[in-house]
Amino acid sequence: MCTAACFKDKDCYFGRNLDYEFSYGEQIVVTPRNFEYGFRYTDEPSYKYAIIGMAHVSDGYPLYYDAMNEKGLGMAGLNFVGNAYFNPVVENKTNVCSFEFIPWILCQCETVEEAIHLINEMNLCDTPFSESFPPASLHYMISDSNKTITVEIMKDGVHIYDNPVGVLTNNPPFDKQMFNLNNYMALSNRTPENTFGGNLDLATYSRGMGSIGLPGDLSSQSRFVKAAFVKENSV
Repeated sequence: MCTAACFKDKDCYFGRNLDYEFSYGEQIVVTPRNFEYGFRYTDEPSYKYAIIGMAHVSDGYPLYYDAMNEKGLGMAGLNFVGNAYFNPVVENKTNVCSFEFIPWILCQCETVEEAIHLINEMNLCDTPFSESFPPASLHYMISDSNKTITVEIMKDGVHIYDNPVGVLTNNPPFDKQMFNLNNYMALSNRTPENTFGGNLDLATYSRGMGSIGLPGDLSSQSRFVKAAFVKENSV
């Protein structure tokens, strides 16, 4: 049950929770400038930014769940089981392994727009890190202080969505999550007015009644609605 969010006020805050029933030994990891990642199929950039985030370190390699670089670009990978699809290696493309995706973007991009350019040129491939770590089924949120996108690699291709709410959870795909918000357009952080109809003298008896109908369960779609509502009504 993972939920990522980017809050933007005078500063930009990027983060997520990681609710698993077990741990892979993740920890706060700092990767210094010009760290040698040893990308499997593509050359290292000539200069690489420092990165900090949550990762499991295996054989000296940071397997990042989420991270932010020194330029303020943040990226998180969240479970997208049943929809994520990574391709075999393709000739004449920039092949990036799925476990390399977060550091590959963050080590060389300052902005979301720079990340979009690289994503449009790459093939995210299904090479595992090792026998113990097969490719994880993920989709991604990438944010800077001006823009947030969602990236989903599926069987029908690469989908890059503008993410105006700055929120990501899990299934279903992002376009369906956004469409589902139409069902909650009547929610408000204000005190509601009586529009029930008729001549009934109805009145509020508690604060927060404008948000009646906000889902309270832990499903990924409900978490998306709750996080989006909180974000849209807190700035």
